[in-house]
Amino acid sequence: MVAYTIHHHHHQPARRRHHAWFVALAVVVVAAAVAVVVAVGGGALYVGSVASAFDAHVSHIPRAFPPEAVRPAATATGAVNILLLGSDSRGAPTTVGATGVSDQRADTMMLVHIDADRRNVYLISIMRDLWVPIPGNGTAKINAALAWGGTPLVIQTVEQLLGARIDHVAIVDFAGLTAMTNALGGVDVDSPVAFTTVASPHHTFVKGMNHLDGEQALAFARERYAFPTADYQRVADQQALMRGFAAKLMSFSVLSDPGRLTDFATAAGSSVKVDQGFGLQEMLQLAASMRLSGASSIHSFTLPTAGTGTSPDGQSIVNVDQAAVDRLRAALAGDRLSTFAP
Repeated sequence: MVAYTIHHHHHQPARRRHHAWFVALAVVVVAAAVAVVVAVGGGALYVGSVASAFDAHVSHIPRAFPPEAVRPAATATGAVNILLLGSDSRGAPTTVGATGVSDQRADTMMLVHIDADRRNVYLISIMRDLWVPIPGNGTAKINAALAWGGTPLVIQTVEQLLGARIDHVAIVDFAGLTAMTNALGGVDVDSPVAFTTVASPHHTFVKGMNHLDGEQALAFARERYAFPTADYQRVADQQALMRGFAAKLMSFSVLSDPGRLTDFATAAGSSVKVDQGFGLQEMLQLAASMRLSGASSIHSFTLPTAGTGTSPDGQSIVNVDQAAVDRLRAALAGDRLSTFAP
């Protein structure tokens, strides 16, 4: 497995900060502020202020899941699976999560698997052009499921692909990255490669550390045309951006600034939609249950693919490595992702 490398500030209190930040990030980057404050023993007024800022702005998806009859059984292991979607801004916010046809598509899709003993967390990136069966719609790119049937169809598609039940879903509007980044005063991101965005306005990033404001962070997260490997590189860049958010949120400068943390909670709450059963209380309970030992307990990989190809109707697609996905299904079912070699 490939573990995240998170650069910590020297003023690092208790190990539980790792727990709260990561779950918050994986769960939605949203309750990060509150979870971190709770983990480091922030005062009740401080915690309440941050929580109120988030709760006052977060939206819930009224019908997030597919009918029970078409879903896998609930996991017997006690592991938790969260589907994290990063949507582009083409769809109207009121249609996100609704059933029926819209123009909303998922630019980013990630399954977050938290194992039963809460000692390891796995981020499984799912390529948006992955060519898979979409229930009721034949075979298509997986990111079309959100447009065709809202979150119920996305969840049904992923559950069918992996044989694993999704416990919670969260949609983060990419445009919200701008406000969240600016609320933190920018983030430092270690870019795997140097590149300039293709679309205007052009943004140039060096290989190595870049300080990004909100507009730059959004451009960094969305670019794929500048790379020969397209979405493969974009997935790596998005993971680098998440590490930058992690480092900044855990820094002493943010933790010691109630105003900045509250501004971030407000921006995050305004940018996220979660299923109705996944409120702030549930997020914090999950954060409190974590027993991570540090960055080595956090793993990320891409759902196995068999390279790119062309669909029967001429689309550029990413093929599934079915043999490897079958092994992944078995590992998920048994809560044995530590044995899975992508």
